[in-house]
Amino acid sequence: MKIAKFRKKNKKELEKLLKEHKERLGVLRFSSASSKIKNVKKISQLKKDIARILTLFKENNKIA
Repeated sequence: MKIAKFRKKNKKELEKLLKEHKERLGVLRFSSASSKIKNVKKISQLKKDIARILTLFKENNKIA
């Protein structure tokens, strides 16, 4: 997901999305370790999305 789409969301939506992404990442890592996952690229995409959300949180804290 692009950062522009994340910027349109409010803080509560971002927190919920962050939690969901972290849970999904844990599941994918476990699946990857047991060789059940076929699309390993999804892990890196989730990690980047998590980083984008955390960046937005830090940007908002600097402004406030």
